[in-house]
Amino acid sequence: MSRVFDPIQLGSIEQFCRAAELLSFRAAAEALGLTPAAVSRSIARLEARLGVRLFVRTTRRINLTADGRLYYEQCRQALAQIEEAERALTGRQSTPRGLLRMSLPTTYGHYRVLPLLPRFRAKYPDVQIEVSLSNRNIDFVEEGYDLAVRLDAPPDTRLVARKLEDATLGVFASSAYLKRRGAPERLEDLARHDCIQFIRPSTGRPMAWIFRDDGRDLDFAFDGPLRIADDVLGAVTCARAGAGLFQIYHFIAAEAVARGELVEVLHAYAGRSRPFSVLFPQNRHLSARVRAFVDFLVAKLAP
Repeated sequence: MSRVFDPIQLGSIEQFCRAAELLSFRAAAEALGLTPAAVSRSIARLEARLGVRLFVRTTRRINLTADGRLYYEQCRQALAQIEEAERALTGRQSTPRGLLRMSLPTTYGHYRVLPLLPRFRAKYPDVQIEVSLSNRNIDFVEEGYDLAVRLDAPPDTRLVARKLEDATLGVFASSAYLKRRGAPERLEDLARHDCIQFIRPSTGRPMAWIFRDDGRDLDFAFDGPLRIADDVLGAVTCARAGAGLFQIYHFIAAEAVARGELVEVLHAYAGRSRPFSVLFPQNRHLSARVRAFVDFLVAKLAP
């Protein structure tokens, strides 16, 4: 006789699939609006019913067993069929709503993303936004972020990266510094100047300056007399105060240049840029609010 299917099992299967995709009970709980303990208990009951272990659990993370991978593939296909059936009946996803949690780098967040939030909220008033401004490395899944904006795309296959823009750079200094030390005309001149270094939080190492010389891309590494860590705006403040030269994005320097506080030098070696992307979990259940915000950012910032 065939076994009667308990409708409650469908919820347990969805929780199992979300945990398998994110490799975290906590992240799965955040995504589903549950507690980590509830997800853990639900999956334990599922394992007891099946008589197999679906996950190998350690103090830091979880991983699928061989049985777990097989079960996930089958369940994923089944849930996809259910989802397609629901879409056929109810149409496309509903209006974006709910809490959207994002992590933004300090400078890019201040200058490029935060000014756009009022326009997004005007378009989607049912979405609440929580922003963390930080240059530190984050555990995207464990900390429960819906999306993040980062320099470069990380080699994390669990994340999808959509390109926002290539942010161009220039070398800037105050008029007082250039009057005192003179303006560099060639890259070789940098050796006799005070060049401010920024320590990149993700690596703990100074960020090289990048240039383009006669079609060749060059990276300039140096030991400067002044190092700024964590917040690049501190280096900009030092440059405005006359401490030396600093390479920074044009979108950051634009206001200080307009006020006469900074002057760009080494124009002949400009042309390089660094890419910024918006990242989100590789998840077939991408929420309407995440999809809406990602599309909004790309439309506003991508070329």
